[in-house]
Amino acid sequence: MKNIKIIIAFVLVAVVGAAVAGGAVWYMSKGGDEHAEESKDSKDSKKKPKKEEKKKSELPPKYLTVDKVVVMLRHEPGDNVTHYLSADLVVATDAKREKETKENLPMLRSVAVKTLSNLPMASARVMTIDQFAAELNKSFDHAFDEEGREKPFDEVMIGKLIVE
Repeated sequence: MKNIKIIIAFVLVAVVGAAVAGGAVWYMSKGGDEHAEESKDSKDSKKKPKKEEKKKSELPPKYLTVDKVVVMLRHEPGDNVTHYLSADLVVATDAKREKETKENLPMLRSVAVKTLSNLPMASARVMTIDQFAAELNKSFDHAFDEEGREKPFDEVMIGKLIVE
C-alpha cells in the first residue's frame, strides 16, 4: 500500500509538471508569435527603404582572377642577374558588369604585363602591395580612356606577389 501511494505521488507530480511545461510552451509560443510579427513588420519597414535606395555601387561585389602574370623586370646598369615578378591579380566588379569584365581579362593581362615589366628591380623591391595596385589601376584607367570606353570593373587588387 505504501508503494502504491509513492507511485501515485510520482505520477501526480509528473502530470502537474507536464501541464506546467505545456502551459509555458503555449504561452511562450503565443507571445513569441506576436513578438515575431512585430519584429517582422519593423524589419520589413527597415528593408524597403534600403532596397529603394540601393545604388549600383552597393551591389554585392564579384571577384575575378588573373592568375600567374609573370614578367622579367628591367635590368639595372651593371646587373647581370635576371629578376622576375609574379603576380595574381583580383578584379573587383559587380554582377551587371561581370560578363564584360570576363571578356576583357586578356586585355587586362596584357596591360598588367606591360606595366609590371617596365619596373626596374630597385623600384619593385621597395614598393608596397598598395603601390603595385595603384600603378596597375592607373594603367588600366589610361588603357580604357585611350579606347574611349568605361572601365567594366572598380579596381584591381593584388592576390599574390613574388619579386625575385
